[in-house]
Amino acid sequence: MADEAPFQFLHNEVIQYIYKSADSEDTEHGGNISTLENMGCRVGQGLVERLTKDTARFKDELDIMKFVCKDFWTCVFKKQIDNLRTNHQYLAFSCGLVRGALSNLGVKSIVTAEVSIMPACKFQIMIQKM
Repeated sequence: MADEAPFQFLHNEVIQYIYKSADSEDTEHGGNISTLENMGCRVGQGLVERLTKDTARFKDELDIMKFVCKDFWTCVFKKQIDNLRTNHQYLAFSCGLVRGALSNLGVKSIVTAEVSIMPACKFQIMIQKM
């Protein structure tokens, strides 16, 4: 639990830095959202490399999705994916995390999220066939 607090503080500070440093043109065109998602993507790629270095290859996309939902998400947020508590500022980074992890596992995807009732959010992953 001691490593969870520094991650949350770093996450909050990164979001605040991106929003404060973005000029008005970037804000209008969603540049800060793209920056957060790209940062999340890179972090997801690196993290999934570490988590899967000693595991066997996955058989199919279903096994990959199970890994991302159970092991990867629990490693990052210390909670099951169905009990995620977040807000709209965290969604871009979280979408990037999932997209980066999947891309490094060989799955090209588009990850979107929506908040229907706070504090819950719903992620939708569209897998693109290559």
